[in-house]
Amino acid sequence: MVYLRATATTLATILVLGLSVCVAADSPKGKPNILLIVADDMGYSDLGCFGGEIRTPHLDALAKRGFRAANFCVAPTCSPSRAMLLTGTDNHLAGLGTMAEWLGPAQKGIPGYEGHLNGRVTTCATLLSTRAGYFTFMAGKWHLGEDRKAWPASKGFARDFTMIDGGGSHWEDMKTLSPKQPKVNFSRNGERLDTLPPGYFSSKNFTDFAIRCLDEARTQEKPFFAYVAYQAPHGPLAAPDAWIDKYRGAYDQGYEAIGAERLNRQKTLGIVANETERAPRSPGVPAWDELTREDKQRSARKMEIYAAMVEHMDDQIGRLFDHLKKSGQYDKTLIIFMSDNGANGEDHADLLLQHAPQVRSWFEKTYDNRFENWGRRGSFIDYGPAWGQVSNVPFRLFKGYVAEGGIRAPLIVSGPGVKHAGTINHSALHITDITPTLLELAGVQHPAQQERSELAAPQGKSLWPLLAGRETATRTDSDWLGWELFGNRAIRQGDWKLLYLLKGAGGAGDWQLFNLKDDPAEMHDLSLQHPERRAAMLKLWDEYLRTNGVILSDAGPFAKREP
Repeated sequence: MVYLRATATTLATILVLGLSVCVAADSPKGKPNILLIVADDMGYSDLGCFGGEIRTPHLDALAKRGFRAANFCVAPTCSPSRAMLLTGTDNHLAGLGTMAEWLGPAQKGIPGYEGHLNGRVTTCATLLSTRAGYFTFMAGKWHLGEDRKAWPASKGFARDFTMIDGGGSHWEDMKTLSPKQPKVNFSRNGERLDTLPPGYFSSKNFTDFAIRCLDEARTQEKPFFAYVAYQAPHGPLAAPDAWIDKYRGAYDQGYEAIGAERLNRQKTLGIVANETERAPRSPGVPAWDELTREDKQRSARKMEIYAAMVEHMDDQIGRLFDHLKKSGQYDKTLIIFMSDNGANGEDHADLLLQHAPQVRSWFEKTYDNRFENWGRRGSFIDYGPAWGQVSNVPFRLFKGYVAEGGIRAPLIVSGPGVKHAGTINHSALHITDITPTLLELAGVQHPAQQERSELAAPQGKSLWPLLAGRETATRTDSDWLGWELFGNRAIRQGDWKLLYLLKGAGGAGDWQLFNLKDDPAEMHDLSLQHPERRAAMLKLWDEYLRTNGVILSDAGPFAKREP
């Protein structure tokens, strides 16, 4: 992958530059509708079509109709991923070099660490609306800047119903996980919302809004770009009363057995190779048989709620699909589904109390975490590292880490012109590829590809040649990808991955070399066997650091500091 430098400029100056380009010859006739759906913190193996036991019939049907990517790479956490998704550039160029919540002292005031989408990038929503006449809207989580100037209404979306923050309650109470913030921030069409309607639940209400916007797009007779960024299944785990007991007893056999079953299904489906081993239990996670009966009950209950949450999200996605079918738009709509990062292995409440123990009394007064209230209004629970690793089978670790468990996610693409119905592609794809794909389909040239533009050019590659059946991969063995977050770092080239995890993150504190084709769980360091490969990839790391303006800092959830 080639990384380009860009200097800041104003969006208004460059939007008047440049013209649309012709769409690819094998693109659908006319400009297709686009529905981009993102799940929050959902793991690689949770969907039925990726090996999970959770019932996800609507997404499974989408996969049967379309294309699954088994090797789709993302950032290890929410906001860096979303920055890359909507701009096609590396997060360090786009303004989310780290999560705004964990900005390190050396990163403050440095370009690329603004904590919001900066002036060096523009969103695909902006380009689709201004250059291709799309009706653009979003419903769901933003997490790309809290200042009003950074909200979706200022970033190309004509309509929005948005949770501005990175997380919070799924109910109408708008509770947060910090006493410093009274309630979660929401916007509707660029205006702040102070309350949510009675009976609100995130997945349902985001879907309701998206359906209304689909109807509005029809009245305007425009193609639409819909960005539906569900808050589910991000913690706190929650599900409506009618759903919360759907998996009662389903996880009583424990995380080790469920993980083994998922891996076997993945092999049968062709998601992973038959010889694939899954990562062992994370340090500190006891064997299931070592737990007391009460601990087993409590652990299984958390996974029951998580599964209900995922199935409920799939049900709401089904509502979107049904509405498109009834209006005659389904076969005219390119549908992309993905997760923003690997499943979460942290308990948000434990992390809060670890870094800010003084807020314990506030937390206990604010949340009702009695066992019988788990997953209902007023509770705040997560399912922890044991089940998080099950969600990421077969990979090591989870969200927050640049190990595969943090940066590998499910991707499904279906719609007009997409070949390979029901097939699985194993080539390396990247989240920055989405924006170039959408722009190509809409016949839009990015301003950075024209003279006098100072915007950062998209670094991803259009997936359309792959989706249309003209190619089997978008990258050669010489192309490469890079990551950095919280001081952890990685380089991938072909099947090879060079990984550096800080000791504070449970890593070796040194570079390790893995062959992902043979060892997707990153269990066997090959540095001594392949020193030339290691040295060559270290040079790529230096290039990634220079061209993206990376400022290394260990500030983050792995460092003991106040949030």
